[in-house]
Formats: sequence, C-alpha cells, structure tokens
Amino acid sequence: MGINFRQETFRNDFSFKNSPEQIRRFPFPFHEDGYMYSVNIEPHVPGPKNTVFEHLFDVDEHYISEMRDRAMVLAEDPLRCQSLPYMTLAGWDTLELLMTEKAKSYPDLFSLTRDGDKWHWINRPLGIDDRFTFGDTSTLPYGPLEYITRQSQGDFAVLDQRDGNLWMDAGMVTTQADWSLDFDIGMNFFEWHAPVPLAHEMGVFNRALKFLMAIQQGQPARRFNWTMTINPRLDTSPENYHKWGTDRTTVTPDNVGHKVHLRVEVQMFFRLPRSNALLFPIRCYLIKMEELVSSPKWARRFHRVLRDLPDELAEYKGLVRYRPTTVEWLSKYDDGQPTSPGFGPD
Repeated sequence: MGINFRQETFRNDFSFKNSPEQIRRFPFPFHEDGYMYSVNIEPHVPGPKNTVFEHLFDVDEHYISEMRDRAMVLAEDPLRCQSLPYMTLAGWDTLELLMTEKAKSYPDLFSLTRDGDKWHWINRPLGIDDRFTFGDTSTLPYGPLEYITRQSQGDFAVLDQRDGNLWMDAGMVTTQADWSLDFDIGMNFFEWHAPVPLAHEMGVFNRALKFLMAIQQGQPARRFNWTMTINPRLDTSPENYHKWGTDRTTVTPDNVGHKVHLRVEVQMFFRLPRSNALLFPIRCYLIKMEELVSSPKWARRFHRVLRDLPDELAEYKGLVRYRPTTVEWLSKYDDGQPTSPGFGPD
C-alpha cells in the first residue's frame, strides 16, 4: 500500500497540502462546464486503482492528521457525536461495516479477527489494539458509532427509516460544510434540507428520498456535493462560525491560489443489515486553487462553473463575497479551449 501519512494541520497555521499523487486522485465533481442540482446518484462500487473509489472507504495521506483534528473537535464539543437511544444497533452495524471493509481493503493498516462475538481490532496508523465483545458497549471505550468513527475519515449520519421518511437520529459530524448535527438530530429528510434553494422546486429531494429509501443491503450508492472553503479548515460548523466566518473577507487577488479551496464531498449510502438504518458517510476532500490549476482541464472547467453559477446557489454556498476575485484569478488559466468529457484530468 505504502501510504505516506502527512503530519499537517487544518487550523491555526493551516499546513495542509496535497501531494502530487493526491492531486491526481482528487474527486473533481464536474463532468461538464456548468453546474445545476441533480440527484446524480450512481452505484458505489470499487473503481479504478489509485482513485478515491478504489475501495468502498478511502484511506489517504491525510488520515492521521484528520483523525487528530476530529479528536480536538470532540474534546471541545462532545455533541458533535450523538446517537438517540434506539440507534445503538445501527452503531454496531456501522462498526462492523467499517472494520470489515478497512481490514479487507488495507490489510497492512488494519486487521480484524472474529471468534463469535469476541473481536480483535488493530488500527496500526493510530496505534489501537483492542479486544471487545460485539454487541456489548461496556467492552469499548465509547459507544460503537463513536468508537469506529473516531478512526474513520469523513462525517457519518445514521438515518432511521420510518413513516415513509428518513430521520437523522445518530451521527459523527466534525468536518461539515456549515450544518449542525446538534440542530438537525431528530429531523426528517425534508426538514434538514429545507435551506437548500432551487432544488425543492425542481423536485430533486422527492426523487432522492424515493431512491434512498429503496436502497438494498449490498447495493450502496454515492453522489458528489461541493462548496468552497477559505483556508483548509475541516471544521466549518455553525457552532464555530465565529472562528471561520471572517475568513471569507481575507481573500485578495494575491492569495487566492493558497487560501481558496474547492471542498468536495463524496456522499455514500449503505443499508445496514440488523437495524435497517441507512448509513450516510460524507467524505470531505480539499484542494487549494494553486493545486487545482495544475490540471489544465480542471482549471478551465472550474473557472466556467464558478463564473456561470446561479446567484442563488452562490449565496447558499457562501461564495458571494470572494467569487469575483476567484473567477478573475482562474480566468488566467482558461484559454477558451473545449474541455474533454468526464471528471478526470487530461
């Protein structure tokens, strides 16, 4: 495997950056030179080697540093991880899925040994070596959902399915794009998506809910979402808006390349076997503009996407203040040539 884990920060001095290999595997979310909401859901199946889709759960060079940042967030605000009492079984489902997939995909990093309900889990990058009884929360230092998601990149919402809807009744959310688990917990699918403009009128969420409720075990799905972030800050939560909101006022023509980041979420959906809950992992990837423009195709395309984005979406995504400066900066990398089809770099 040979992952070279970076020692970096997502706060204070913001030492995060992507290696050239990580830039090439970045999940660029635009398949054409424009963007409008769509359900854009496809089967989540293992993909090409050396991409973020090679395995069902991606572990990359930022793993250790991201887990360190998550621990800091939880130390400051334990409510970033919550699980309503009846969701414990879904937590065990989540633990089993993540452990088995990681041990299968990255055997040099993780191992899982099972003898009935006696389990032995080893996480080599984080130095964890634990034996526990599956189903017995007293044998773990945290509840099952918190235990395994403290060791897993991305956020995790766990959705209970009842009354013809999906309800956000558990989650680990520390790397979100300006939404709050503490606010949304207990809400249904339409309630937590209420702030999103245009999509409701287009019927996007009705179609998405119908699709998600029909997902079967063993047939996971995925989609892209995206926004932008100033500085490589993982924790852009409403609770910490006072720490990051003013970042948007600091963009100048001279610092766009380093400060402005495209923030892409690979959102996945798994039907859990015992609880019948829907696991919703939301994996966040960051890339600064000076890294993105190392791909001429991505530079051209993102300039056009950002330039032509409907104002309502720019407002919702919080881009209004710095979009003109970023578009102007990106325009230097757009020679007007056509771009090739698909997401990948040329």
